[in-house]
Amino acid sequence: MKKSLKVNSLQMEGFLLQIGNVAAFTGQVLKETFSFGFEFREFMRQCYKIGNKSLPLVGITGFIMGMVLTIQSRPALDEFGAVSMLPGMVAVSIIREIGPVITALIFAGKIGSGMGAELGSMRVSEQIDAMEVSSINPVRYLVVTRVLACMLMLPLLVVFADAFALAGSWIGINLKGSVSLILFISRAFGSVDFYDFFPALVKSFVFGWVIGLTGCYKGFTVTGGTENVGVAANSAVVAASLLVIVVDLIAVQITDIIQ
Repeated sequence: MKKSLKVNSLQMEGFLLQIGNVAAFTGQVLKETFSFGFEFREFMRQCYKIGNKSLPLVGITGFIMGMVLTIQSRPALDEFGAVSMLPGMVAVSIIREIGPVITALIFAGKIGSGMGAELGSMRVSEQIDAMEVSSINPVRYLVVTRVLACMLMLPLLVVFADAFALAGSWIGINLKGSVSLILFISRAFGSVDFYDFFPALVKSFVFGWVIGLTGCYKGFTVTGGTENVGVAANSAVVAASLLVIVVDLIAVQITDIIQ
């Protein structure tokens, strides 16, 4: 019994210590973000790297997502003679919720894990320590640039995925019918408004911050040898994906209250 209580106490102490470390790291990143000496060239390099890596995967996933959603929704609407509502329904679903969340989860798996592995490798090979000795601020150079690049690129990738998803939806509709592209676009965008676009872009911005910060934290705080780099990359994906779901839940509640 005493041993069990001691183990629980140690686990709670470790959890609180982890929370404190995350808070301290977040504060340091925020401080360096607004300090003088922004690494603009490294920021642009990270934007290109992140966007270039993600475009093909996000585009293909968005296209398939739109087509599958259309094909699976059609029978239900067909029963009520409401097939004409299919473009609008798919557009609202993709732009409001499915596009941002699916893109963010893919982004967390590819970019978040990559950041964890890259910074983790730099930490265990003492490259980050060498930067500190050389008077280069590693948080400003490595972390701030990556986090801001994630915040800028993820909303753009969401718009890209939405466009491909609507293209997939148009092809999905034409598999069992004939709808012109102009009519499809007219019905799709006639069903969405500012309150569908804006909250989705805002939460994509927050998703980018969460994923970038989590990936960098996991990599930046790796200890031990190279075997822990893989652990950091995997835990970055798990933590970032979970946080994306939590942030989405909060964003949906806030949007529901505002509307």
